Amino acid sequence: MTLQEIHRIAQQGEGLKVEFKKKASFPDKIVREIIALANTEGGFLLIGVDDDGTVSGQRFIEEEVFVMQKAIGQHIQPKLEYQVEIIKLTPKKGIAVFSIPKSPERPHFLMEENRRKAFVRVKDRSIQASKEMWEILKRGKNPKDMVFTYGEKENILMKSLGENGKITLKEFQFLAKLPKFLASKTLIRLVLANVIKIVPQEKEDIFILKES
Repeated sequence: MTLQEIHRIAQQGEGLKVEFKKKASFPDKIVREIIALANTEGGFLLIGVDDDGTVSGQRFIEEEVFVMQKAIGQHIQPKLEYQVEIIKLTPKKGIAVFSIPKSPERPHFLMEENRRKAFVRVKDRSIQASKEMWEILKRGKNPKDMVFTYGEKENILMKSLGENGKITLKEFQFLAKLPKFLASKTLIRLVLANVIKIVPQEKEDIFILKES
């Protein structure tokens, strides 16, 4: 990547595929951003770029890269394949570009308090993946045609989506009078069948009709 390309990305600002960090402070937190990029659409982590998009560079950029590579190796499971390159601004300052692919091994996660935590990218933020999102990431790696029949619960869901445009797992569970696991399973199945779409949220995911 050239310095000109870095400036172009920086001017566009952070987004679904781009995250800026001034430096690699708290690398165990930054790996969440990398996990989210790998689990969503892939993208770039730029170290040495301010939150406002200023390409200021970082002194001893090689040390920042070393710290991040160590954190990625220690915290991210399964192992993540990525590329990193350093672009010098001056003899002492540089930018590190971590190129993260949309990973075929997703969902990637880290262990925290003996729990596996995956993250996904929503606009310019990284949020923890719900149980439903985790399952969709895992099963969506190998898409295959799904055959299913519309029953009463599916009809209730589609009617509600037609009227309200969106629904949450709790709302669907209440409307269809289903146990949580069955409501969750139904929503996951319909997302994988490309009938509805999941929109991850910080507190509770929403489900909407897939645009035809």
